[in-house]
Amino acid sequence: MSMALAGSVQPLVGPVVAFAVLGLLALFMRWAFGTGHGREKPRRPAAPPPDEGLLTAVATLSRRESALALRAVLSDAGIRSTVRDTAPRRVDVLVFPEDAARARSLAATFPG
Repeated sequence: MSMALAGSVQPLVGPVVAFAVLGLLALFMRWAFGTGHGREKPRRPAAPPPDEGLLTAVATLSRRESALALRAVLSDAGIRSTVRDTAPRRVDVLVFPEDAARARSLAATFPG
C-alpha cells in the first residue's frame, strides 16, 4: 500500500519544488532590486545656491512676462540682461556687474 501512495505523490514533488524555488527567487529579487519604499533613505544635503557666474541678480519677479518687460526696459537703456527661472512663480533678472547699479535703479522704478 505504501508503494501505491509513493507512486501517486512522486509526480507532484517536482512542480512543488520548482514553484517554491521560483517564489523564493522572486522574493529575493524584490528585496535586492526593489525601490526601497518603506526604508529610510539618507537625507540629501541642501542644494547650493545657483551660481550666477559673471552675472548679478538685480530683480526678482513673480511672473516671467514682467521679467521680460523689465528686460526690455533695461535693453532700451543699453543694459544687456537675461532672465532665469529659479522656482515656480520666481524669475530673476540678471545683468553684468558693471551695469548692476543702473539696472537696480531702473528696476526700482519698474511697476512689474
